[in-house]
Amino acid sequence: MAVTRLERKGRKNKAVAKRKQDKIKLLSDSPVIKMVDVEKIKAEFKANLETEKPAKKATKKAAPKKAKEAVAEVEDKKEETSTEE
Repeated sequence: MAVTRLERKGRKNKAVAKRKQDKIKLLSDSPVIKMVDVEKIKAEFKANLETEKPAKKATKKAAPKKAKEAVAEVEDKKEETSTEE
């Protein structure tokens, strides 16, 4: 009896091993985490919240007017583009 080589199985095994190595390289290749100043970030969030709170209240009342103005602007732009063509 002659011995046959399983070439397809060998290629499959090599491909599986290569994918496994590539996956390990990808997962282990992560950027270095630098020191983060947590207190500074918290202060930034607090500052942003304080500046946004009054703006939100003002936008709720002015939202319908702004929406109407935005629709009017879009319609004007459509008219301008249609007249240019």
